[in-house]
Amino acid sequence: EVQLVESGGDSVQAGGSLRLTCRISGYSCQPSTPCSVAWFRQVPGREREGVAGIDIHGNTDYDDSVKGRFTISQDDSKTFVHLQMNRLEPEDTAKYYCMADGGATIGTILHRTDPNFGHWGQGTQVTVSS
Repeated sequence: EVQLVESGGDSVQAGGSLRLTCRISGYSCQPSTPCSVAWFRQVPGREREGVAGIDIHGNTDYDDSVKGRFTISQDDSKTFVHLQMNRLEPEDTAKYYCMADGGATIGTILHRTDPNFGHWGQGTQVTVSS
């Protein structure tokens, strides 16, 4: 069974930093697939949006709103995917989800917002106060 478990969410003041971690188990990528993993976020009443993605080769993609502030990374075993978030803003307040989609390329994964596709975690809450 594929499981993604997020951790690291917290309440911080604007300008602060957080590091989110996604632990992935029971998931193996098919050969020659992009094997991308991404972080998404969602605020109640709004659509889920892609934040940052990484593929098996280490290629990354970011939403414009977080470029220069957030960094996605993964360990060599591809078990943990981290999201380092610096210079946090109140607009970053949301529930953050980790998603794995073996067939999604780095150019498409941030658009894979439908929760019926891919493997999703339960999310971790990030709250940034001004």
